[in-house]
Amino acid sequence: MKNLFLKKNKIRNTGVEITELSFGTSSLGSMPDTYGYEVPEQRALETLDRFFQGPVNMLDTSRNYAMGESEKRIGKAIKKIGAWPKNFVLSTKVDRNMETLVLDKRRTRESIEESLKTLSVDSVDILFLHDPEYVKDINDITKKDGAIDELFKIKEEGLAKAIGLAMGKIDIMFPMLKNWDFDVLINHNRFTLLNREANEMYDYAHNKNIAIINAAPYAGGVLAKGPDNFKKITYQNVSEEKLEPARKIEKICKNYNIDIGAAALQFSIKDKRIASTLCGVTSVQSIEKNLEWASIEIPQECWDEILKLPFSSKDPESDRVYTPG
Repeated sequence: MKNLFLKKNKIRNTGVEITELSFGTSSLGSMPDTYGYEVPEQRALETLDRFFQGPVNMLDTSRNYAMGESEKRIGKAIKKIGAWPKNFVLSTKVDRNMETLVLDKRRTRESIEESLKTLSVDSVDILFLHDPEYVKDINDITKKDGAIDELFKIKEEGLAKAIGLAMGKIDIMFPMLKNWDFDVLINHNRFTLLNREANEMYDYAHNKNIAIINAAPYAGGVLAKGPDNFKKITYQNVSEEKLEPARKIEKICKNYNIDIGAAALQFSIKDKRIASTLCGVTSVQSIEKNLEWASIEIPQECWDEILKLPFSSKDPESDRVYTPG
């Protein structure tokens, strides 16, 4: 891999520009219940040191990733270098209270204040409202003077340049995108080589000039590690039958001497609607691997075979037993 050029895409008129590949930090905070492994703090800090060397310019976190540990580790890394570096993009999210599950106006304000303190910054580039599908009462979010209205107020105050919606459930997300003028969205696991549930919503968002950040292109890991090495899809143990589509993709990739992860990543990056593809990283090696996969030349014949394969348009997490950690 030499001289990888990553295109930057604008988020509306906010002044924020993000590279077509971006990195997420939920697993960097160490979330073994979700990802099946732990990440020691020293490894996380080494990963962040590598991130600040580029060429990827966007780092995404959340107040609640690893119960705050993700932001704590990023805050330590920022303190080490003195300040958040110019031309890099910092993204975090306002989150529900994890004890009460409330995400209302008051909690929205508390969440951003906690994030700014923990991250050691005065403002962030992008602020998302996160995971409304898991809150106690979604009316706290959508009502007048609720969490969404507070999110827009936070932008007006200059604490965030761009604001967005970050979640999974399309049936909840799509109506919210139609009812509020968000700058950007993050959706995960719903636009991959295995699943296209987000396709119609992405068409809508693109037509409305809402920047799309497509997260989890590897379907939770199976499209990065391969179905022989990783027998989960979207964080759930699955049967051999459900692994079969991934096996078919991997077989085609092997015929062209291409890593399955390269095809999974570039499927998202090459989509003209998508401003950035968000991949979780937990080590220096995982950063380098993503950069390598983004740069590999994949023959058109390989794409022709892969894109003929069937895919699901159903919610890939409909049977998921969610545990926040």
